[in-house]
Amino acid sequence: MQNEPFFKRDGEFYVPQASARGPWNPQSLHGRVIAGLLGHALEEAYGDPGFVPARLTVDMYKLPGFDPIEVKTALIREGGRIKVAEAEFISGGVSMAKASCQFLRVTEAPAGEVYSPPNWDVPKPEEIPAPDMGSGPMGRMWATRPITAAFGQPGFSGAVRQTWMSEVRELVEGYPLTPFQRVAVACDFVSPFAHAGSEGLGYINSDVTLYLQRLPVGEWIGFEKIDHQATLGVAVGECRIYDEQGPIGLGACAALGQRRPPPRPAPEPAKA
Repeated sequence: MQNEPFFKRDGEFYVPQASARGPWNPQSLHGRVIAGLLGHALEEAYGDPGFVPARLTVDMYKLPGFDPIEVKTALIREGGRIKVAEAEFISGGVSMAKASCQFLRVTEAPAGEVYSPPNWDVPKPEEIPAPDMGSGPMGRMWATRPITAAFGQPGFSGAVRQTWMSEVRELVEGYPLTPFQRVAVACDFVSPFAHAGSEGLGYINSDVTLYLQRLPVGEWIGFEKIDHQATLGVAVGECRIYDEQGPIGLGACAALGQRRPPPRPAPEPAKA
């Protein structure tokens, strides 16, 4: 299970594996694999070493099940300095999510200095003991090195949240993760990291936007919570995103208050 990819390729279709299961419904996919697969398809179709995928926005408007998935891509605009493309996530013949990606050409930085917050001062992943994630969904999905309290542990609901995360499997079987795909599949973590509170995670995100100034280097992606705000069950959250060399961008999402359905009663034994 540890090495099972999230998807296997079958011609034009992507077949979800058990590892792609999400936390809200055992028959639906995790939001992070939706974002990751859309990022994979966009990079495969339109990626260019002369461009940075500076913005990826994923709208998730229906929870997909385990039907084979088709991803349709389209180039919206291609210019000398900016390229915009879209991808649609179709499961069982039904549109479930859509992404847009803005690619910006690498160029020289303008002269002058502009203030930005200092780099975070945190231990490297190898300096932090690996937590016991158990058999829960987070333990199956990724490796983490919590800098503050681990997800779901006492202290996690505090204001300061920082962690390292590393993917433990391929997104699509036979396709090693590229730097962009690595951060695309990780970016959905912005929602639980920003929105989880003293009673656990009560919000399910309907979108995620990833902004990148550069692609990550190495296997570890760092998250630092910036903000959570909510009114009447509608929330917004934001995190800074890092690699081991420093800041690489930002992640933001909108979310809805969510109640998990009560557990189903066990079936009664058949009568003789």
